[in-house]
Amino acid sequence: MSLTEETRAAAAEIIARYPEGRSRSALLPMLHLVQAEEGYVTPRGIAFCAETLGLTKAEVGAVATFYTMYKRRPVGEYLVSVCTNLSCQILGGEDVFTRVANRLGVHHNETTEDGTFTLEHAECLAACDFAPVVTVNYEFFDNVTPDSAEALVDSLASGERPLPTRGAPLCSFKEISRQLAGFRDPRPEAVGAGVAHPEPVTSPDSRGTETKRAIKKAKPTPEAGVPRSEGEYAVVDPEATADPGELAASEPPADPEAFAPTNLPQDRKSANS
Repeated sequence: MSLTEETRAAAAEIIARYPEGRSRSALLPMLHLVQAEEGYVTPRGIAFCAETLGLTKAEVGAVATFYTMYKRRPVGEYLVSVCTNLSCQILGGEDVFTRVANRLGVHHNETTEDGTFTLEHAECLAACDFAPVVTVNYEFFDNVTPDSAEALVDSLASGERPLPTRGAPLCSFKEISRQLAGFRDPRPEAVGAGVAHPEPVTSPDSRGTETKRAIKKAKPTPEAGVPRSEGEYAVVDPEATADPGELAASEPPADPEAFAPTNLPQDRKSANS
């Protein structure tokens, strides 16, 4: 059985994104593409990438085994990743993983018999402010507890798709793999998902206190010399309302004499003045 014509056409579209003679740069999205068809990176998928890009199967396999998002065994409809790195670990990530593992009857890198769930430890999900964090097919569920994580997998098992804390609505692992290959999510509800956390959000920090943040338009930072592009967002302290530009303008210019060396010979001082 070969890969579908749709996948072959999509592969050609991916390769066309890169300059002539640089087609090997298309390897990463193409591995996501073959994973989108077969649910994981199969030997057939590796051979297809190698043949299409003029690489050896060893070269393709080296890349596929280096990155954790490329799976070498079948993945369920939902890939449940539980962060057990430092911030999440301190706030109960291991307890979350244990509860989910017991509920599903599987452990790290194992898939349930019905093919619905694959469970994995995640080294870091880059969301320490919202620890403990779980992702389902790379969509975030923040500030989870063992109880809420168990309720999440129960809802998925019953056919529901709970809305993530932020980001687009859930889709299957194959569908998210195709999006990671660089193809747009066709669902209207995904396009209308909007910006994550448009309202102020609250989460506990590592000391157990409440830390409030708000997402707002980031203003240019003249002192950095590289203003952010229009539309970029940043997480800021809502109490820090001063304009960075105003702060920079209010500070007196530095006195060059304040930084002049004081222990130079007189002739060196004259040369530097």
